[in-house]
Parts: sequence; structure tokens; C-alpha cells
Amino acid sequence: MTAPARLADPDATPSLSPILVVDDSRAQRRLLTRTLEKWGYQTVEAASGRDALDLCEGANFDIIISDWLMPGMSGVEFCRAFRTRSEQPTFFLLLTAQTERELLAEGLESGADDFLSKPFHPIELRARLRAGRRSVEAQKALADRNRSLSTALQDLSDAYAAIERDLKGARVFQEGLVPERHITFGRMEISLLFRSSGHVGGDLVGYFPVNAREIGVYSVDVSGHGVASALMTARIAGFFSATAPDRNIALREVGGSYEMAPLPEILEKLNTILMRDAESDQYLTIAIARIDIEQGAVDICQAGHTSPAVQRQDGGVDFIELWSTPLGLVEEGEYASISLKLEPGDRVILYSDGVTECPDPEGRLLDDEGLERILSDCSACTGGAFIEQLTAGLIRYRGNEDFPDDVSAAVIEFR
Repeated sequence: MTAPARLADPDATPSLSPILVVDDSRAQRRLLTRTLEKWGYQTVEAASGRDALDLCEGANFDIIISDWLMPGMSGVEFCRAFRTRSEQPTFFLLLTAQTERELLAEGLESGADDFLSKPFHPIELRARLRAGRRSVEAQKALADRNRSLSTALQDLSDAYAAIERDLKGARVFQEGLVPERHITFGRMEISLLFRSSGHVGGDLVGYFPVNAREIGVYSVDVSGHGVASALMTARIAGFFSATAPDRNIALREVGGSYEMAPLPEILEKLNTILMRDAESDQYLTIAIARIDIEQGAVDICQAGHTSPAVQRQDGGVDFIELWSTPLGLVEEGEYASISLKLEPGDRVILYSDGVTECPDPEGRLLDDEGLERILSDCSACTGGAFIEQLTAGLIRYRGNEDFPDDVSAAVIEFR
């Protein structure tokens, strides 16, 4: 390697890698290297294509100038071998006396970037070098941007993977908020359906014991989807705790035992809590029921929730129309209540709007009529089998298991 005497060419900067000069003629190599050094370029010489390939194994060259006709390995063969082995941006210039178009096309197909006729003219050579340098710098800049983009994409992929893991964990956590899906209290059976449309959702169903005679059951639908809604359901589950009655807002202690507060009062208390959250724009609908285990009496109060369905022992279905205000929207809402008397074999279904608003493949909603058909089809089933048949009916109507909204239901059966 020979050091430059001066930097006469503005493109020949000290940071420029040496130019590899390949020619079997020592005189031709010296002529070319002296010209390049005069312009301030550093050079490395190789007397054959094989020697040049060996040099390329241990160094990167931005520019290679090679003679076409050389014994052993021609310039075209060297270029082809070099392109096969190296992905480094390199401007490859072939010196040739060839003029036939077919031969020049072969040179381009081998990976050469440009040609220069022998004997070369210094002005033309300098112009070729400047063009080559711009080409290499552009390729390097693009490679740097691609590497930066690849790094950013990998970081983004890692972040999405972490989010995916967190969401799967959140799904497990949310499913844990729903208690045992089927349980018996005396003559009452409670069965729960819960399917999120995504990793996590805004529906919640559950129950809690009140005392030896009563139990509470609820069905909640928080506005929106995703993590924010799921966090709200976790909060609501805490308000109706089955394991810590002193923290359950639906219960009050009387004479050393607990009883359920009046249902409208429970919803008023919950609405007050939600309205205090000034930074939250979420609201929810809810249906809450108090059940007399022995007598089959069911009191239901709701706030903006879908109409409860009552299915009698003979399979007939009635939808109880109740108008009320969702929680978290206004300071003082209106909460509708109703009392029912179940006979043995009767059931009450509290469900979210994801059930009746389930669309078929053409986008038609299930509505009350469709739900009534599904309930009639599975009227002979009870408990977990009833939930399975109800779910199967929704899947058949939808055409697949990809529900666009959360689907949940709490089924109360009097045996």
C-alpha cells in the first residue's frame, strides 16, 4: 500500500478505503496507481484475479479497477466470483479494449458497474471514479438505514412479543375473576358463560354468597374493549368480592351476619364511585340479582343492561323489558327492578349484548328472536350442558368462534 502525496481530488478523502488495482501487467498497474496517487487516492495492487480474491477476503474495497483480459482468471470471472462472495457495496470498473456489445453485456451480467476503454484517459477515469464513489456512498447510506430499520423492527417485534405475553397473562388473570363456572346452592344452580372477543374484554359475570338463604348474581358489560375495559372489570370484581364480604358493596352487616342491600341502592353506590373517577370516560351496564335459594324468588335490578330472559320448564321464553340508565354517565340514574317467582325447572338468564348482537356471516344480528330459538333448542339441558349448547348455538349462528364482541351470561336455574 502506498500513501498519497496530496489530496488533489475532492472525492479522495482520507476516509476513503484504498482502491484495488488488478492487472497482470506490472507496467499497467504502476501507470494506474501513480495516476490515482496523484489525485490523493490510496491503492492496493494485485497481479491476478486469484490474488485479488485473496485480498478481498481480508479487506473491504469501495472501488475495484480490474483489467478484463488476464491469464488464469479473467476480469469478468474475478468480478463474478467477487460478487458471489461479498455483499459489501463496491464499485467495480473493468478496463477493456473490447467493443463488441455481446462481450460488454457479459461483463455487466458478471456484476461490473462500468467500463473504461484502454488506453484510458485521465479525465474520463476521474469522472468514472467520482460516479463510483457517489454510488458506493449511496449504497452504504441505504445499508445503514436498512440496518437501523431492521434494528427498529426487531425492537418493535420484541415489544409486541412482550405485549403479547402480558396480554396472555392478563387473559388468564381476567378468566380467574370469573368464579367456578358451575356451582350449586341448595336448590339453585348457577352456570356462567364467559368468552372474550380478544385477549381481554369488558364483560364480567359472577356470584357471591350473602347468607345461608341468599346469593347474589351479576352480569356486567364495560364500554369498549381491550386492556382499559379489562382493568375496569377487575375493579368491579373487587366490589362484588365473594371472599371478603366486608369489602363487597352489595352487602351490609346486620347482627353479626350479612344481608344484601336494596338492589337500587347498590347500583347508586357503584354509580357514585364511577362518577368520582373524573379522568375516566368509561361507563358500564349491569344486571344484579338477589336469589332466595329455597323459595325460588329472584329480584333483579339493572342499569342499562340487556333484558333478562326467563325460560319456563316447558321451554317457553319471556324477555323482561326494563328501561334504565347505565352507570358512570349521570349523577343520578334510574334503575329498574323486577321480582320473579321461579318454579322448579325454570331458569333466568342474565346476558351481555354480545349475545343478541352476535352477527351471522351476512351481518344480521341474532336479536331476541334468534336467542329464543337457541334457548328453545337447548331447553332440555341444565347446568354446564346448557351453557355448552348455548355456546354451540351462538357459534353456529356466527359461522365460527370469532365473536366480534365479548359474550357472557349468568344462568340461574331452580331445581
